Amino acid sequence: MTETTRKTGVSRRTLLKGTAGLAGLAAGSGAITGFPYVKSADAKVLRYLGTAVNEGDDISKQCLKDTGIKIEYITATTDDVTKRVMTQPNSFDVLDTEYFSLKKLVPSGNILALDAKKIKEFDNITPVFTKGETPGGKKIGGQGTAPWKVLYLEGKDSKKFATSATEFVTLIPTVYNADTLGIRPDLIKRPISTWAELLNPEFKGKASILNIPSIGIMDAAMVVEASGKYKYADKGNMTKEEIDLTMKVMTEAKKAGQFRAFWKDFNESVNLMASGETVIQSMWSPAVTKVRSMGIPCTFQPLKEGYRSWASGFCVSKGVSGQKLEWAYEFVNWFLSGFAGAYLNRQGYYSAVLSTAKAHMEPYEWAYWMEGKPAEKDIKAPDGSLLEKAGAVRDGGSYEDRMGGVACWNAVMDENDYMVRKWNEFIAA
Repeated sequence: MTETTRKTGVSRRTLLKGTAGLAGLAAGSGAITGFPYVKSADAKVLRYLGTAVNEGDDISKQCLKDTGIKIEYITATTDDVTKRVMTQPNSFDVLDTEYFSLKKLVPSGNILALDAKKIKEFDNITPVFTKGETPGGKKIGGQGTAPWKVLYLEGKDSKKFATSATEFVTLIPTVYNADTLGIRPDLIKRPISTWAELLNPEFKGKASILNIPSIGIMDAAMVVEASGKYKYADKGNMTKEEIDLTMKVMTEAKKAGQFRAFWKDFNESVNLMASGETVIQSMWSPAVTKVRSMGIPCTFQPLKEGYRSWASGFCVSKGVSGQKLEWAYEFVNWFLSGFAGAYLNRQGYYSAVLSTAKAHMEPYEWAYWMEGKPAEKDIKAPDGSLLEKAGAVRDGGSYEDRMGGVACWNAVMDENDYMVRKWNEFIAA
């Protein structure tokens, strides 16, 4: 998640750290995961470079318990993860990053694709990644760097993305989600159904957009298109003229006083909404949950134009080989075996292998998080803290409805440098 992860990183990690015990108790032992640990003479250590979304003490502890593999997290922002891969490819073993980063990373030759034949659950990975559709057959919007566009390489050492499935996978999928606007329904007091509302003068001085260029530009494009001002051929790969048009709309709104602030991290977004300083803004699902956990109404609002999505996965450094490479495969297989997927599902994210995550969740949890059904019991985080009371329904409904409603994906544009410069001019205007 680019900068998503970048800033999400710190905050989402905070959330992960807070979500402990119950998941471990529920997911259980190596016998349950199917990966019983047999003590080895050599210490099995993997240096894990990532942005924290998939990281968590409970995950690493369970991995050690089940496999004997000790995970050493190297946590950085998305940009810094990319820089490290480019400049220090031997400083990590396993890489956890977003799909859109691949357009920068693959040409460097500093990461190795993984062999799909060695991934036990590869055939069970959701078709969201492999076909661009939900398990129920809904086609997913492909604007931006959609995972299925960059999932395969032409060959083992190729630097070119394959246009059809091959054995060589750039990133083994792990987690993903669909993002939208957050609103304060108690302060807005009327239905919100379109991204265009972000620039509605009715909310002058009470709106916000995230100040992370590669993600903010996508939200801005959703607003521009929803307002009827322009229709992009691909919001995730704008021309310079389209970038100029988008920034012109946003700059005019800024100068008219539309925005209360521009947030960069999780806590900023939570504070703006919890305080009521903003009533409508770009938001991430865990931030909405955080505001609600404070007893303050906040909705992760489904919008008719759809969601902006992101997705992450694993590969390894080009310096990994031999026994360490086998440990990396063992770790990735463990990660997809259910414990981690269920843990992340309980955060409001989605697991790449739905069947194994489901096996590690209670039926009422699955019904709430994945099927969009009213909660039969109170919904709790992995640490046991209350997230929703019985009877609540997840914003946006079921997995099919949410992922089937994705319009675009986080992206690296051909004109990325130009876009970042223009975005910064907008923020400074």
